[in-house]
Amino acid sequence: MFYRFFQSKEELMCQLTEGMFLQNNPFDAVRERSDLNGLEKMRELLLLNQRDPQRNTLNLQAMEILKDPQILAMAVASNRRLLTPLWLELLEEGQRDGSIQTEYTKELAQLLPLVDFWLQPSVYPATAEEIHRKFRFVVEVFAYMGLPLLDERTAPLSEELLRAISQGGEEGR
Repeated sequence: MFYRFFQSKEELMCQLTEGMFLQNNPFDAVRERSDLNGLEKMRELLLLNQRDPQRNTLNLQAMEILKDPQILAMAVASNRRLLTPLWLELLEEGQRDGSIQTEYTKELAQLLPLVDFWLQPSVYPATAEEIHRKFRFVVEVFAYMGLPLLDERTAPLSEELLRAISQGGEEGR
């Protein structure tokens, strides 16, 4: 019966993850906010995402299963299909309102979903120090490219999340 609905357990995982994302999509929460510019919406989106304990728990639990190449490939494809257009929409809005100064909107929209995988120690093994260094690198690159995502509100939550990811990284080395 299972295989009538799903080709594999990997497909089931992908369906579950996408379903949970679509039920509690932080992009929807910021999309219609007229009190925020494009950059502020992106920062608010990061805050909403990082403040969601259920999402954080699921993401941390998913770190281990991303070692499976099939699940990783499906997750990358899912992120590309779902997240890239949503990031692009916000980047273009930020360009229009002047809050984001970059000529690389399409490239940044494609890169943003991939950063999560790069920071995952189950995908790219790293120590806690290496994960923090990679995160600082990403923040600097994005700022240099005209997308300063980190501010006084997002930085502390990002540090908390990095600590949780790093604990998985120390175990994964």
